Amino acid sequence: MRLKYQDFLQRTSFSKDELLAYSWGDLIEDPPIEGCGLLPSPPMLMFDRITEISHKGKRGRIVAEQDISLDDWFFQCHFRQDPVQPGCLGVDAVWQLIGFYAIIRGGKGAGRALGAGAIEFFGQIRPHNKIVRYEIDIKRFSNMAAQDAAIAIGSAKVFVDDQEIYTINDAKAGIFKNIQYRDYPHQSAQSLGGQLT
Repeated sequence: MRLKYQDFLQRTSFSKDELLAYSWGDLIEDPPIEGCGLLPSPPMLMFDRITEISHKGKRGRIVAEQDISLDDWFFQCHFRQDPVQPGCLGVDAVWQLIGFYAIIRGGKGAGRALGAGAIEFFGQIRPHNKIVRYEIDIKRFSNMAAQDAAIAIGSAKVFVDDQEIYTINDAKAGIFKNIQYRDYPHQSAQSLGGQLT
């Protein structure tokens, strides 16, 4: 099922199939710009469904779930004889979700992680766990049309099987126009990194 852009902006949840279609640029039939802030594709897409999106003014909330499988790719290499999901992937999931929130609020462009405040890990995700839940309270969303950018800042709690295991404060993600590198692997204006302008 494909969505009109205006219908996409009104959604409060997304299934796995919809998130996969979005990551491939095939969910919105009339995107405002090409690419429209794509999510990473698997295996880097770090959640299987979004169960809640809400907003009021500059604040909001986004909640997602990730199904854990015994054969998830990261358990095969991190670490041999001691499999655990890397904590950095949980942080990346939060950045992915904050970026997606900025798109749902009308940001147009490509998403980038911009940083985080304090991050604390006091638990772990193992192969026989079942569900990871990411709960993010958006503290501020700004759509800066004059700068061709949108930024969202939120703090997250991460749970595994309903036990809180991480906190991530003041995670920041931005949406920027004219930075996508669509012609990879060819050299072009966007083939080198550096400061976002």
